[in-house]
Amino acid sequence: MKKIKYLIITVIFIGFLNSCSDDFINVENKEVLTEESFWQTEDHAMQALTATYAAMQSASGSKWEFFEEIYTSMAYRADDIENNTAETYGRSLASFSNTTEESGPFSVWKASYAGIGRANQMLQQVPNMEALSDDTKKGLVAEAKFLRAYYYFWLVTGFENVPLVTTFSGDLENLFPNQAAPSAVWAQIETDLSEAEVDLPTSYSAEWSGRATKGAAKSLLGKVYLFQEKWGEAETKLQEVTGMGYSLLPNYADNFNGLAENGNESVFEIQFTGDRSNGNDERQVLNFQVSPYAFGGWELFYPSQWIVDEMQTDLAVGGEISDRVYESIFFDDPNSEMYSRDSEQNETYASVAENLNHPKYFKKYAFNADENFYNGSNISVIRYADVLLMYAEALNENNSTPLAIEQVNIVRLRGGAALLGSMTKEELRTQIRHHERPVELAMEFGIRWFDLYRWHRGSTATEAIGTTLINHSKPFAESFQDKHVVFPIPLQEININTNLDPNPGW
Repeated sequence: MKKIKYLIITVIFIGFLNSCSDDFINVENKEVLTEESFWQTEDHAMQALTATYAAMQSASGSKWEFFEEIYTSMAYRADDIENNTAETYGRSLASFSNTTEESGPFSVWKASYAGIGRANQMLQQVPNMEALSDDTKKGLVAEAKFLRAYYYFWLVTGFENVPLVTTFSGDLENLFPNQAAPSAVWAQIETDLSEAEVDLPTSYSAEWSGRATKGAAKSLLGKVYLFQEKWGEAETKLQEVTGMGYSLLPNYADNFNGLAENGNESVFEIQFTGDRSNGNDERQVLNFQVSPYAFGGWELFYPSQWIVDEMQTDLAVGGEISDRVYESIFFDDPNSEMYSRDSEQNETYASVAENLNHPKYFKKYAFNADENFYNGSNISVIRYADVLLMYAEALNENNSTPLAIEQVNIVRLRGGAALLGSMTKEELRTQIRHHERPVELAMEFGIRWFDLYRWHRGSTATEAIGTTLINHSKPFAESFQDKHVVFPIPLQEININTNLDPNPGW
């Protein structure tokens, strides 16, 4: 969380000390936390909450593990991204040649279960904490349920066949759970989010900005319904979000440059502060990873040729390319420019073309308002534009196509694109799937791949991922197999827990 000053406890799993018969020499060590000494104060509860949020940045809290393992795992298989094949990060995932020992999916697994374990501890301990008021308990329990649901969303969409653990236990016999049916995991996510939204606040004071809100729970629940093709429930829940006071930022780029963090368009973000004091390292490095070598960046990945071509069809009323495209990518166009760390100003494409290692780059997150180029800009998980497009999709599938077009046009208007006219249900479905969502949300945390995943798994106008990748000229698309729809269950886990079965094909 953005403003939390408490020390993050990255491991809360606490063991019991064996008792000694010589009680008179058993002096409590106040520097060692136990279950009895920890869950006593509101500070303790906030430390536990911070640790539960922290798992979003990886189980260890390492920015490197988040950006080079978790982010790449979520993003590299999709058709909007091409990885830099000279870099090793996520390379085998991008080429569909990974094995069960791939480190990226294992990092997703570890982070998810670290967060779930911490949330489960909160759900068991917080209700019994005498130092907390009833209202405080309700709020903390709701946040823990939201976070547990979010981590299970990572797992069920990434691995499908995962253990469903809803209690915390240090007993050895409980540490090797079986896998649950995906339907049971989805049901638990729905339950957690439905209960969380009741007690979460609509907003927090500035000190606590970035914590999960009622709008975040409703939006994630709407997305969960969408993934299960529960169109009616999705429409209802997402419509509720549209009445909660969210709005699109006037300037599309402000979603990615640090100028409007946790602002009107933000529904939920992974928080970074840039803080490096007292041994902390809360830097966000995505700006380095998208920027060209010529600008002092690392160019870890690029926009695919398909997404660049698709974006160039996103036109304003006068026929020029829309503002959201110019703020999303850096490409061979006279109006395209991008911030350079070296010159500390925007450079036009033409002025640096001869020095570029690659013909196209993502521009999102390349500039930040922080003076430290290793910055503290947050990473968007759900923003209001995504909510509107999900709402439009649900409306369209519920045969409310004209109203769905209105939602899409709200997003297009802010991005500087000409408004859509009349379309059939089928035409709008294709427009949302393969233009509106990828153009508006390109490279944003895991969104495109999991859109492809749900349309592949769904029964409504099913689209095979392999076919889409081939049609969109994804590099190595010919290597894609059905098993690549999901991550393999990490071999490291199967070796430890013999109750786990490999995913099909792995």
